[in-house]
Order: sequence, then structure tokens, then C-alpha cells
Amino acid sequence: MTATDVKAVRFRAMRQALARPVPAQSLAVFRMALGALLVIDCWRFIRHDRVFRYWVQPDFHFTYPGFGWVAPLPEPWIHLAWLAMGAFAALVMLGLFYRVAIVALTVSFGYFFLLDRAEYLNHFYLVILFLILMCFLPAQRVWSLDAWLRPRQGVRTVPHAAVFILRAQMEIMLVFAGLVKITPDWLAGEPLGLWLRAQADDFVFGWLFHHDAVILAGTWGTIALHLLGAPLLLWRRTRLAVFLVYCLFHSLNAMFFNIGIFPWLTIAATTIFFAPDWPGRLLARLGLPAGPAAVAPPAGPAAHLPRMALAAMAVWIAVQLFLPLRAGLFPTEVRWSGDGHELSWRMRIYDRVAEGRFILSVPGGETWVIDPEDFLTPRQVGKMLVRPDMIHQFAGHLEHLWRAAGHGEVIVRAEIRKSLNGRPAQLFVDPAADLTAVPFNHFGPDTWVRPLEIPVWGARDNRLAAAGRPSVDAGPAILPASRRWP
Repeated sequence: MTATDVKAVRFRAMRQALARPVPAQSLAVFRMALGALLVIDCWRFIRHDRVFRYWVQPDFHFTYPGFGWVAPLPEPWIHLAWLAMGAFAALVMLGLFYRVAIVALTVSFGYFFLLDRAEYLNHFYLVILFLILMCFLPAQRVWSLDAWLRPRQGVRTVPHAAVFILRAQMEIMLVFAGLVKITPDWLAGEPLGLWLRAQADDFVFGWLFHHDAVILAGTWGTIALHLLGAPLLLWRRTRLAVFLVYCLFHSLNAMFFNIGIFPWLTIAATTIFFAPDWPGRLLARLGLPAGPAAVAPPAGPAAHLPRMALAAMAVWIAVQLFLPLRAGLFPTEVRWSGDGHELSWRMRIYDRVAEGRFILSVPGGETWVIDPEDFLTPRQVGKMLVRPDMIHQFAGHLEHLWRAAGHGEVIVRAEIRKSLNGRPAQLFVDPAADLTAVPFNHFGPDTWVRPLEIPVWGARDNRLAAAGRPSVDAGPAILPASRRWP
């Protein structure tokens, strides 16, 4: 047998393995959990009036490249759109009109995701990915109202590919969540030390957070959990133990940090690593009805996954691998410049504080000093001042406003000081650069962004600075987050 024949046999075997029917129960549980969590998140936004604060109150919205045409609906339509999204999530959870509901939920959630780049969160991105995948997966075949209303048409199995692609997505997310934490600051205990010490008085065991060794155990342990734990989820003997550790880890995250549904979404998604019939077996062990069993496929030639489906899965996985790795193509420090930060699973690993002002001038004419809070919400200001792409976009917005007011050619400069992970604040962008004349480079460094001056800053440095004893290369005192630009 030639090498070509061996490859052909292996390729055929892979297609058969991915097409192999497996019980649809684990996929159904994930469908119900995903829908339920989005219903809860919809209610949280309504309860805290976030639809108004995020998308109605701002006069200006930061857009994604190529999606500047996406704009908020006027009131009350935007609130009705949000309620409709919650209704679609409920239908997905119940498995009613699933094929229509999941597409409608994906489109509506994607619409709100694209409305303002300042509201980007990694768990929103993860939801988008799951929703897109679920549009192509038959997650309604069991434990759904669709299956109950049409029992004769129901198929109780799904191709193994449906489970495989969700596992692959979770593995990528979990592994990269560990890899991106291998940074000088994280290995030295920051910013985790900042966050935990700020909450030390809120917990009985909070006194532990004042010890560098405890902070370092947390930072290094988090890396180990992701880089070792994620692969061990693929092994049956270690899967349950790792899953329980993940449950504890995410529960602690929910306790310490305000990160919405992300911990519970991750726990729900991690269950997909168990055998596809685990829900039925668990119910049977508890003495409860286990629901419909998987029906054995009819005898005949082995099925093959369509080539188109296999190609789509390969492209999806390749893109998901490339997006987190692309930061390595930039000759800049991603934790400072933000180049390649989005879509790369850099979750809760930076503490970035900045303050600043914009200076507008007309050549040979007037000069205006602009406080960003006069044009943006405080939440937008906090996000914008630490990100070059949004700084550049806001400068363009100011130029547009001044030109519309009849001022003609306008020069826009920015004086911004930024602190990363508790470092002394330093100038973030070149204060002499006209931000209307320099481009923002999506594929390379921006010369108007100043480099990070202190490459390593850890828990010890912040502790010494807080005690009034700056470390050897600490520089000037840390700029308090609450202090306004003079």
C-alpha cells in the first residue's frame, strides 16, 4: 500500500468516525443551558437598565472595521429587539421552532455585539461562536418541544461531528486562556494581586491575599489548570476530576469578579467532554426517567461526513487557532499596545487605568482642550483611553464634529497617561502626533503609540509602592485611578 493509499484510508476512517451516530443527549443539555443562560443575561440587562446605558445613552458608538453601518435602533424599538432576543433564547432552551429560533438568536445577539466596540467582552465573543456553531447542529433531536410535537419524525442521534466541533472550540479557548497568561507580569503576580488585595476585607480568608506566595500560587495555578487540565478533559479517567476542579475555579471567579454568565457558560460547555449519553446515565443512576434512548442506525454501508462539512470544520478550527496567535505577528507588547488583543482569549489578565484629554486646534487659529467625558459615557471613556484603535476612532469623531461646525482643517492631539497592572503611569501616545493625519495600522505597529517603559511589574512591586517604598526601577509614584487630568 502506497503512502497515498494510507492517507486515503485514514481520511475515509476520519470521515466515518465523525459521521458515526452518537446519542443527542449531551448536545441537548448544552442547548438548554445556553438558552437558559442567555435568558438570564437578557433579564440582567433589563433589570440594570443596561440597554439604555450601553446603546441609547451614548451619542457616539465605537464601531468594528467594516461594520460602521450597524447602528442602534431608536427607542422603543431597541428595547423590543432586546426582548425579542430573550424570547428567541427561550425558544432555543425549550427546543421549539429550533431551526428558526437559533438563527434569529444568532443574528440578534450578533447585532447587539456589533453596536459598540467599547462593550466587547470575551464571553460575548464565546456566545457568538457557540451560536454560530449551533445554527448547524441538530440540537433539538431530543428533550425539545420540537421532538415532542413530532415524535415520529424525531431522530435520537447526532453525528459525532456535532460533539467534536464543540469540544474542539472549548479546547482552543481553554488552552489559549492559559497560554496568553504566560507574561512577565502574570508570572510575577499581577494583576491578580491588585484585584484580590482590593477585596481582602470582603472575605474571612482575605488576609491570605496580602502574601505574595498566595498570589503567585493563584497565577501559576491558573496557567497549569488550563494548559494541563484542558487536555486531560479528553481522557476519560481524568475528566470528572478536572471538571470538578474547573467548577471550583469558575465558582471562585464568579465570587471574586463581576463577569456575568461567563463562569456558568464555561461550566455548561465543559460538560460536552463527557460521553454523549451522560445525561441519561446520570438520570438513571438517580432513579429518574432517562428519556429516549439512542436508536441504533440501520444496517448498511458506513456513513461518511460530507466533504463540505469536513472542510468547514477544518477552516473553523484553523481560524480559531490563528486569531489568538496573530498577536505574535506584531513586534509590539500586546498587553500594552493591544495589537491582537481582541478575539484571543486574553481574559482578566490586564489592569489598565488611564486618564487624558484631547487638544484640538486650527492651524493659525483657536485651540480647544477636550474632556472625553463631554462626548462619551464614563464607561466608554475608560475603555477608549487604554486602546489605540478607539483613541484613533474618537479623534476622527472629534475632527468630524469640528468640520461640521465649519472649522475646516483640524489637528487633533491626545495627552494620555496610562498605568498597566499598577505601574507608574506613563505617556501612552505621542502627544505631538496629529491623530487625524496618522493611520491606524490593523496589521502592524503604530508609531504614535509609545512603548512600555517598565517591562516587568509584579505583586512585590505594587506592595512596595503601596508601602511607600518604590522598587528599584519603579520611577515616579503610581497615579491614582481616581485622579483627574489637571
